Amino acid sequence: MTRRSFLGCCLAGGAWRGFAASGRPNFVFILADDLGWADTTPYGADLHETPNLERLAREGVRFTRAYAASPVCSPTRGSIQTGKYPARLRITIWREAALRGPERRAVITPAVAADLPHEEVTIAEVLREAGYFTIHIGKWHLGGAEHYPETQGYDVNIGGSVWGAPATYFWPYRGPFGQAGEYRYVPGLHLGRSGEYLTDRLTDEALKMMDAAAGRPFFLNLCYHTVHTPIEGKPELVEHYRRRIAPGLHHRNAGYAAMVRCLDENVGRLLRYLDERGLAANTVVIFTSDNGGYINVWRGEQVTDNYPLRSGKGSLYEGGIRVPLIVRAPGCAAGRTCEEPVCSTDFYPTMLELAGLKGDAKHNATVDGISFAKLLRRPEERLERDELYFHYPHYYATTTPVSAILRREGGRQWKLLEYFEGGRVELYDLAGDPGEQRDLAQQFPDVVRRLRERLHAWWKQVGAPLPTPNPEARPAAN
Repeated sequence: MTRRSFLGCCLAGGAWRGFAASGRPNFVFILADDLGWADTTPYGADLHETPNLERLAREGVRFTRAYAASPVCSPTRGSIQTGKYPARLRITIWREAALRGPERRAVITPAVAADLPHEEVTIAEVLREAGYFTIHIGKWHLGGAEHYPETQGYDVNIGGSVWGAPATYFWPYRGPFGQAGEYRYVPGLHLGRSGEYLTDRLTDEALKMMDAAAGRPFFLNLCYHTVHTPIEGKPELVEHYRRRIAPGLHHRNAGYAAMVRCLDENVGRLLRYLDERGLAANTVVIFTSDNGGYINVWRGEQVTDNYPLRSGKGSLYEGGIRVPLIVRAPGCAAGRTCEEPVCSTDFYPTMLELAGLKGDAKHNATVDGISFAKLLRRPEERLERDELYFHYPHYYATTTPVSAILRREGGRQWKLLEYFEGGRVELYDLAGDPGEQRDLAQQFPDVVRRLRERLHAWWKQVGAPLPTPNPEARPAAN
């Protein structure tokens, strides 16, 4: 979509029809951390129980091909705040790794940004300028103190800090973290009690802040730490799921299942609050995740399984970037499923359209997302876009540096992955192979050539940070 058509989307018809006369809906944006596409029952989870997300899916639109803009956290979070691809922001890895600088392996990974630049216009800044009470609660992970939510358009910040994961999910939410034993804490959560659980407490704070809006339209950016490691569920729920594990289940981690259940319970608390306060009819609720599920091992157990998708967090296979997305808005096509691909870059222009706001013209000129607001009423429609791009020029347990393009052509859903080590490519048709089991690169060389050209042109367009050959690297042993 062109920048001109983006602006047209935001301006056409003013605010979303069906909201209160003010034309300013509330937004409750719920972001889970590391929650996989198949980790909830609306998406086929077998061990986990998520009745409140089932309710949200009945009352909203469930997207089956929603993508995080990155397979790791900070880049996706930057894309949500700005509507821009992580490659354009030069935020392509989480903050701590960015601060460590390039890795020198078979290729030398690029130096990238660790903080969300103040020059970028966030969704909170646009909404606050329009009179919204803007609230951030939970994980931030987009910069040091000089880049905290308060400097990026948020009136309130509870819990948002430099860190990407808590030391513990139990009060007082502080202690040593990781192999280095770094001391961590969650700021702003004082006067707790023994046994108090972080996911519950963040919801407590969210409810207080929505009350504090006192009639003003509000934007709640509620970023739960769950289900990121450490894998710590409430003991009674862990035991409940331990008894439920049976042969043949894809999900087999009782602690993780307990965390998913608590996440779902708190979604239920938010929905009940909106009902009880009479706010549901004028509030957009968005539920999603920042990347695919973490399939690696934590304390001897695999954390989750993204079946039927391939791989997980860190990878540009579907298991690393496809995420759950359910959106409930007044007047939406309740209970419907949408198969149109959407991306986390799209939340920015979508919320602008729903609120009837233009945003900042200079910023809009380089926004990569497009509004999917029309899909909430007509999920069968298509967006004016045939391509999505992904860029992860770094190493992770599930991948070497890689970039990818998704392109729709006729009945094909092509996906090309190009790895920077040796320029290896893989090609899949997701229309018939969502699990990416059949590499078609040798069978369709013309498609590979064409998609590589488009991917390389995109690198130049957005200024993507690229790895470089490592002259000191030794050839791989046969």
